[in-house]
Amino acid sequence: MIFRQFFEPDSSTYTYLLASRRGGEALIIDPVKERLDHYLQAIRELDLRLVHAIDTHTHADHITALGDLRDATACTTIMGERSRAECVSRQVRDGELLRVDGIMLQALYTPGHTDESFSFVLEPAAPQAVFTGDVLLIRSTGRTDFQAGDAGLSWHSIVDRLFALPDDTTVYPAHDYKGWTASSIGEEKRHNPRLAGKTQAEYVEIMRNLNLPNPRLMDVAIPANLACGQAPGSP
Repeated sequence: MIFRQFFEPDSSTYTYLLASRRGGEALIIDPVKERLDHYLQAIRELDLRLVHAIDTHTHADHITALGDLRDATACTTIMGERSRAECVSRQVRDGELLRVDGIMLQALYTPGHTDESFSFVLEPAAPQAVFTGDVLLIRSTGRTDFQAGDAGLSWHSIVDRLFALPDDTTVYPAHDYKGWTASSIGEEKRHNPRLAGKTQAEYVEIMRNLNLPNPRLMDVAIPANLACGQAPGSP
């Protein structure tokens, strides 16, 4: 299996490129507009054909490369069914399966960071990894104070849905701010300071008192991402 993890330092965003084989079909998760050339170079050098570009949610801190990748590769752009980004080619439902040349992803509705956030489980019959977007981070969780976020829903998405995955399932988030690259479901159950040993009420209280500033690019990024990262009116 081909797996590449890209990092965009301005927004501390991780992007993931997956394919079952060199010369085969591929998918990409949470691509950043400023790194478009990196993705296209990797796709070209690995002789891949990109068929799906996925955003886990409407990001507030960077502009997506979904639309640019669609223009460059004719791939299908995908978000969850609750997304208000009408530009995407396809909206997936909770539990829906995406199959790409020997790779299977299952869409998992995990609201809380935003009301339309999805995670994606790799090989759901025997989970190998989960791409959690911003709902579950490494030793942290995504903020819940804008874009219809909800701390109670975040708790349920993490504890009742993501933590139901096997402990050895690798966790790949959309962001990390401390240099972590991956974790596991078991690690986050035991060591995530916002969750381990906490009740739902304690978690909600923690999230309500984070008092974080808005993302620097939020006023630009959200409307741009509702247009798949392209100018309003683009197809």
